Amino acid sequence: MQHENDPAVVRRLLTTPGRWAVVGLSTNRARAAYGVAAYLQGHGMEIVPVHPRAEAVHGASGYATLADVPGEIDVVDVFVNSTLAGGIVDEAIARGARAVWLQLGVVDHAAAARARDAGLAVVMDTCPAIEGPRLGL
Repeated sequence: MQHENDPAVVRRLLTTPGRWAVVGLSTNRARAAYGVAAYLQGHGMEIVPVHPRAEAVHGASGYATLADVPGEIDVVDVFVNSTLAGGIVDEAIARGARAVWLQLGVVDHAAAARARDAGLAVVMDTCPAIEGPRLGL
């Protein structure tokens, strides 16, 4: 099954200031999540690190799970193995997130369908730090 990301959705998510819960974000500078979170902050997004160690990253308080994050979440940015992504997407739906962004290499068509059916915007198998420059943002 082929998944097509709607360019208008990608543009809207990257240009509308929002609160992004970055699942898998830790203080490990070698991980893609670290650099992407910095990219998002640099483009006006509030980041919320979500990682079992609940570390503060880029000056933002961390939380062990999505359920622990106080307040509203606009986008859940998923930096976990595809086999774990479905559970994170289900948590995002339960939390009332407005969108899920499954990072480059993270593919779960069934989870994406559940998110769309629940009214969430879905972006899958790409990265904000790639899409932003590609769109001239």
